[in-house]
Amino acid sequence: MNDILLYVVSTPIGNMEDITIRALKVLEQVDFILCEDTRRSIKLLNHFNIKNKLISYHKFNEQAISEKIIRRLYDGEKAALISDAGTPLLSDPGSILINKLIDNNIAFTVIPGANALLPALIFSGYNINEFTFFGFLPKKSSLRNISLMKISKTDKTCVVYAAAHEIKTLLKEISEIMPHRKLALSKELTKIYETTYRGTSSEIYSLLEDPPKGEYVLVFSDTQHEAPENIEYDLDELKQMYEELLDKLIKPNDALKQLAEKTHIPRNELYQKLRKH
Repeated sequence: MNDILLYVVSTPIGNMEDITIRALKVLEQVDFILCEDTRRSIKLLNHFNIKNKLISYHKFNEQAISEKIIRRLYDGEKAALISDAGTPLLSDPGSILINKLIDNNIAFTVIPGANALLPALIFSGYNINEFTFFGFLPKKSSLRNISLMKISKTDKTCVVYAAAHEIKTLLKEISEIMPHRKLALSKELTKIYETTYRGTSSEIYSLLEDPPKGEYVLVFSDTQHEAPENIEYDLDELKQMYEELLDKLIKPNDALKQLAEKTHIPRNELYQKLRKH
């Protein structure tokens, strides 16, 4: 295994057949394997009849344990770094260790393989020559809103990871900021029930099971797939349209939502315009 001391190894994200022969050889031959959750990783090793030592390496201990790992590598041991699924460092721990390896001139390499990012991009049908990966958005709503505003202002394809318990809230927030942005939402990638939903945030929301299950990859369209450019409305027109909706005994929030859908102007922007007028 030459002078390489650490191997960053991609593992399956669902289908166990999505692991390379090279990856299996490395997992068998290294002295120990760093993993997020030993309970999950042992299932992978057992599936392929690999007997090796697992060491827990996750976001809560990676700073403290990285120095110990460096010392073991200096002593001549070889290690593999894996995540619970997919390619390490893509929204998973590992960056602290990699930077320490670079700082200490310790040789490492990457064993490429499965990840959720690339299949979701291809399923979307959007332009993937240029894209921005946001990973998991912040849990705090105010910070998440800032990220969504950044996405709304870019003309490139954007990708976000989301867990089942947060996907519906995220889709609601997207509908407030960019109701007409085209999306592709993939779930259960590489598994039997692999599915991709396409449409606006509100359209996809209505298709999801309740409660949602699994992990999701959400792809925001590039501008080629955006809705037609907004018609320019002056403030008097907007106010009149809003008041006409209110006259129909529609609640203010619902009136604002309908106005946003009709004018292709984000709801938050409409609110600011009408409040100032």
